[in-house]
Amino acid sequence: MIIAIDGPAGSGKSSTARALASAVHGFYLDTGAMYRAMGLAFERSATPITRKGAMTLVDSVRIDLSLDDGEMRVFLDGHDVTGEIRAPSITRAASLVSQIPEVREKLVSEQRRVATALSEEGNSVVVEGRDIGTVVFPDAGTKFFMDASPETRAERRLLELRDQGQAIELSDVLEDIRQRDRQDQEREHSPLRRADDAILIDTTLLSPDEQLDIMRDAILQRVRKESRRDTKDDR
Repeated sequence: MIIAIDGPAGSGKSSTARALASAVHGFYLDTGAMYRAMGLAFERSATPITRKGAMTLVDSVRIDLSLDDGEMRVFLDGHDVTGEIRAPSITRAASLVSQIPEVREKLVSEQRRVATALSEEGNSVVVEGRDIGTVVFPDAGTKFFMDASPETRAERRLLELRDQGQAIELSDVLEDIRQRDRQDQEREHSPLRRADDAILIDTTLLSPDEQLDIMRDAILQRVRKESRRDTKDDR
């Protein structure tokens, strides 16, 4: 079973997706980390983040994922960059990189390959991103769209960055959040939007446990519904 979770930056996707994957004894796939790794590749090579730049870089870069023990780690050309890709400069680069069709094509193909292989082995796979329910897995069994006010999302992101030892002000984080929202929602290819059949979860006033409970209940209801349907089909 593939579970799709979409939403803007700071909406609580990552922490809740990890918790949900653990709750259903499944795997967690953070697609945004793949775009961050590609953004890091552009930065390291000093390649302009343009379609022309992508044509020279995309095919020479190798991005691998390790999903062992419930933790996802990201490797760029064989080196673990899981921590490095969380820097603010890489966050901005990732948002720009994600707008390039050639980059999206390469990474979406890999996302589908990894998640489908795990699902076909009977695993539950929680896939998190910005276009999972609309583009990557439009037929996902259950879809969620998480959101929160920009101010709340900025405060959450600020805590994450300060925990990482980064000195940054809330006003800067809020402006970055708003800029990313504009880029994600207005990009030509695979813009951020809620799938018609996605369950909306406004996390502004919800605790992580409350977010998780909503998702678990929705998945349980779907499983029960499918079970009843299968029972009728067998009659």
